[in-house]
Amino acid sequence: MRIDAHHHLWDLTAVHYPWLMAQGGARFFGDPAPIQRNYLLDEFTADAKQHGISGSVHIQVGAEDPLQEARWVQEVAEANPHWPLVQVAFCDLSSDTLAIELDRLQSLSTIRGVRQIVGRAPSEDAQTGTNALLQDPHFLAGLKEVARRGLRFDLQLIPELMEDTAHVLAQVPELQVALCHAGSPHDRSAKGLKAWAKELQLLSALPNVSCKLSGLGMFDHQWTQQCIAPIVQTCLTQFGQDRVMFGSNFPVDSLYSNYTTLFAAMETLVPNDWHAAVFGDNAARFYDLKA
Repeated sequence: MRIDAHHHLWDLTAVHYPWLMAQGGARFFGDPAPIQRNYLLDEFTADAKQHGISGSVHIQVGAEDPLQEARWVQEVAEANPHWPLVQVAFCDLSSDTLAIELDRLQSLSTIRGVRQIVGRAPSEDAQTGTNALLQDPHFLAGLKEVARRGLRFDLQLIPELMEDTAHVLAQVPELQVALCHAGSPHDRSAKGLKAWAKELQLLSALPNVSCKLSGLGMFDHQWTQQCIAPIVQTCLTQFGQDRVMFGSNFPVDSLYSNYTTLFAAMETLVPNDWHAAVFGDNAARFYDLKA
């Protein structure tokens, strides 16, 4: 079973996404105008099925009402039993009402984990203030509660935050963590990639952390297979065959390429004898996703 371990869906008539519908400003990932429209399961699967993918993991994507988004994804999954679909929802792990929020999420059968973004991009993090989570004892307590419940945590951050994050995660060794977008190597110069690879070692050294080959176009909108090859190779080397997963990050990464181009590049860069693990088995095990 091949799995896309990181994608999004949205129905703009069902859920409101303030970041997506904002007008007049480009984000670190580019101009969202082309994706300011419904992106539903039929469109996603039409692309994914061409490459043998037959199940997927939906990742929260900044809905105004995160619980409403999670419930909508649950409805999509129930309406499409032929397509195994599980989800990672948003939850504020520093909230005083964390237990209540997690109880509500866990009432949904598709919930496998939560994501609270720690870092998006240097140009935006100062405005969002999410970097401060790493020094918040409530956030650490929240991670421990997520682990206690048997949920996973999807981690999105930038290389500059990896050292502090590794220190936090080392205190929750039982928590299964998926590093989104290879840790967002935003500086694609030789010096920048060297620094990212060094910081990445602090996370890859933790046996409970896995890595997603996803979102590599967000900081390089003219990416090619050749230019992402060092990133993919570093992730494969550091995390090994059993801790790497493929994710398309569609429709966000559709701003820079089509699904076929993206998948072909990843399929070429990952060794043939690792394909079963990276394109399916690891995600199936990590997210408990069954055909």
